Amino acid sequence: MLNLARGLVSRGCAVDLLVRRLVEFGTRGVLRAVPSLAKYIRGAHPRAVISAMEHANLAALWAAQLARVAVPIILTVHVDLPACWARDPLRGVSRMLPWLLRRYYPRAHAIVAVSHGAGEALNRVVAVPHGRLHVIHNPIVTPELSRQASHPVPHPWLNTSEPPVFLGVGRLVPQKDFATLIRAFARLRRVVPAKLLILGEGPERVRLNTVIRDLHLEADVELGGFAPDPYAYMRRAAGVVLSSRYEGFGNVLVEAMACGTPVVSTDCPSGPSEILEGGRYGPLAPVGDDGRLADAMLSVLRHPIDSGELRARSAAFSVDLIADQYLSLIAGLQVQVP
Repeated sequence: MLNLARGLVSRGCAVDLLVRRLVEFGTRGVLRAVPSLAKYIRGAHPRAVISAMEHANLAALWAAQLARVAVPIILTVHVDLPACWARDPLRGVSRMLPWLLRRYYPRAHAIVAVSHGAGEALNRVVAVPHGRLHVIHNPIVTPELSRQASHPVPHPWLNTSEPPVFLGVGRLVPQKDFATLIRAFARLRRVVPAKLLILGEGPERVRLNTVIRDLHLEADVELGGFAPDPYAYMRRAAGVVLSSRYEGFGNVLVEAMACGTPVVSTDCPSGPSEILEGGRYGPLAPVGDDGRLADAMLSVLRHPIDSGELRARSAAFSVDLIADQYLSLIAGLQVQVP
């Protein structure tokens, strides 16, 4: 969303970025901010409101109705919702979420899914009115990315060409399934010398360290913590691996490709297969299958795709291109006062 805001600003748009932890709404939750958001809409009367994630999407719809201002509400969907709920069941009041989405999402003037898979999954939950569901991919490739990728890396593994280093990037949470990546690396390590570096923090750190110890990989696998500049790591890696159980898009794949680095991914719902065009730009492995994932990692070591071809593919997800698609969408929306 920040990349999108920058892209719109570069095209002469005035953009207000409303974030729960930054805007002083005086509330602890997104939904409790509805009255303040309605007041903002009445005062600013924006050309459009673009919201992200389910709770914020509902807040935007309710605030616009409360404000009674003719403003387009564009919801964005960033995950395969049925896959997400199947893996991480809703609890407590969140169990009302499917019902709330079915009731209120059809009132949006447009819904943008970040992948075709995420859009198809949403349609299994919500009866989106014809013509209101659009697919616009995430804006990933910024003008600064290549410059950031050239920065030095403070890690000894990446300052030498041997052995090759595979990189995982993401929060240490069950969704990312780094345990399968570690097991796949253990298989790979029996065939060729290699290292595995995982960047990110999260509640799975203790469990993942246990997996590393149980497989006796302490010398070859490291949980490197959060890195504010992952692109420099990506550019020097032999390959970047996305091992997720589910996604909405798969930003890390595009980021790595923009750095010219080979990628491997699980064929999870939704996004990776679209980004990689069914395996053309990087091999896909079944979710949770460490054997097939190890084979895919070995294949990019032995037969890496040309870096120029990867960078050319990543251009389809540039900030400039995606910002233009959002502007075209906004220009075509006709709105009446609720």
